[in-house]
Amino acid sequence: MTVGSLLGRGRELLRSASNAAAELEAEVLLAHILGVPRARLRSHPQAPVTAACQARYLDGIARCAGGEPLAYLTGKREFWSLDLTVTPAVLIPRPETELLVERALVLGTAAEARVADLGTGSGAVALALARERPRWQIVATDVSAAALAVARANAAGLGAARVEFLEGSWCAPLTGRFDLLVSNPPYVAAGDPALAALRFEPQLALTPGPDGLAALRTLARAAPAHLAPGGWLLLEHGATQGAAVRAELVAAGLAHVRSHRDLAGHERMTEGQR
Repeated sequence: MTVGSLLGRGRELLRSASNAAAELEAEVLLAHILGVPRARLRSHPQAPVTAACQARYLDGIARCAGGEPLAYLTGKREFWSLDLTVTPAVLIPRPETELLVERALVLGTAAEARVADLGTGSGAVALALARERPRWQIVATDVSAAALAVARANAAGLGAARVEFLEGSWCAPLTGRFDLLVSNPPYVAAGDPALAALRFEPQLALTPGPDGLAALRTLARAAPAHLAPGGWLLLEHGATQGAAVRAELVAAGLAHVRSHRDLAGHERMTEGQR
C-alpha cells in the first residue's frame, strides 16, 4: 500500500466509528509510525509503506476506533507548547488546564516564589510554570509512583532540573509555606456516565469516588496550613462545580474567592487567597 491509500483506509475506519477527528487522527498516527512530518504525507502520497508499518498502523487505527486515546498510541501530547510524554499511568493533559497555568502566572508575578503542584500527573502544570518562571522553587506531588516516573522523565527531557517531585497524597509531602498551591484533582463522580468515554485513562486521576467534590474539599481545607500569608490556592474543577468550590474556599477562610471561565464559557477553575 502507498501512504495515500493507507491514509484513506485509516480515515474510513475512524469515520465508521464516528470519530469526529478522523482526518486529524489518521494523519497524526501515520506520521508518528513513519517518523515523518504530517506535511510529508500529503506531499508524497505515492510513497510505499512496508508491511510492518501497515500492520502497526491498522492496529493503531482499530484501537483509536475502539476509543483508546491517540495520545497513548503516540506517547505524546502538547501542553503549553511543551512536548510531553504520556502513558496510561497519567491523565492526558487538556487545553482547559492551561487556564490554571495562566492564572498562576497572573497571581505569581514575583521572580522568586515557592509553588506546589498537587497531583501533578504527567507534570504538565509544574513544567509549564517552570518554563515561564525559571527561578521559582516548584514542588510537584502525586500519590502514584508510576505517574511520578512519567513526570520526572518529562522534566529530564525538558531540562527542568529545579522541579522537585515528591510521592504522597496532596499536601502530605510538603514542608514549609508556599506562595501558590495549584491542582487539577479528580472531580468526576464515580457514577457519572462521562467516565465511560474516559475508560482508558487512570481512574485515580479522574474520580475521587461517589462525591465528585471530595478531593476539592480536601484541598480547600488543607491549603491554609501550607500557604504563606497572601498565598493563593488555585483549583481546576468541573463545569458545574464552581459555586460549590467557592463555598468550600470561603469556609476554609480564604479571601478574594473567584472563579474563571475556560474558552468554552464554563467555570473551570476557582482561586482564593490566604
